[in-house]
Amino acid sequence: MPSQLHEALLLLFRNRPSLAPVLLRDALHVELPEYTEARIDSADLTDIQPAEYRADLVVLLLNGVPVMGIVLEVQLSSDERKSFAWPAYVASLRARLECPVCLFVVTADEAVARWASKPIELGGLNRFTPFVLRPSGVPEVADETQAIADPELAVLSAMAHGQDVDTDKALQIALAAQLAIHGLDEGRAKLYFDLVLTSLSEAARKALRTMDPAKYQYQSDFAKEYIALGQAQGEAKGRAALVALVMKQLALRFGPLPDATQNKIAEAPITELDAIGERLLTAQNLKDALGSH
Repeated sequence: MPSQLHEALLLLFRNRPSLAPVLLRDALHVELPEYTEARIDSADLTDIQPAEYRADLVVLLLNGVPVMGIVLEVQLSSDERKSFAWPAYVASLRARLECPVCLFVVTADEAVARWASKPIELGGLNRFTPFVLRPSGVPEVADETQAIADPELAVLSAMAHGQDVDTDKALQIALAAQLAIHGLDEGRAKLYFDLVLTSLSEAARKALRTMDPAKYQYQSDFAKEYIALGQAQGEAKGRAALVALVMKQLALRFGPLPDATQNKIAEAPITELDAIGERLLTAQNLKDALGSH
């Protein structure tokens, strides 16, 4: 049965079909044909053979007509049986689409990536080699603008680099992803928020609780946008936007807020709202996020 991590990684690509070709082009430097659309296609690759072949995901690139098929596989462990199934996936999809097809393997472990990168000998002079994205190869998205433009890539980046020994870098990537999540629908926001949070190392989580504003440039990013809004349009409007954001994020993490909690947040000064926003990144429950003792 697929693991939660397996399904979570697949969901990023399913929610953003263009993520697969973007990573192939930018992270693996694969030359792609010109295309105007990327969409999810049927992952059932069974033809007339009695054996059933079903890939994790198929992304189809189109330029009026199909110009390339991408068979995407999330691989969390080594599995020698894949050396027989993967070439069949590509051959079946190529026959169905009548255009070039490649296999794109996404891994969460460097050792698995090394295994998956080995060429598969088909016999004779035929050799099959997949494109493999290892965690270290995922682009580091620490820029807010880039993260907001592509939330799924930002979340994937946080998942890949959250355990980095460079805690500063891990935090910047995680916080950029958190900012990108704010504008998403509730279902995606809650899932992505948890994915980013659980991907952080213990050192990164500890650093979040003791962040030094002089050292971490993202310390006040949670409130900066809304404080600026308050300066431009009036402090009351900016503060109201921040209150609404804090309540939304708390509700996403911990469920509907009691009336008393909503009243407390509505009356809190901006400095306390900002503190709540930072605490909810690592809080285990609503009480911890509010700073209650």
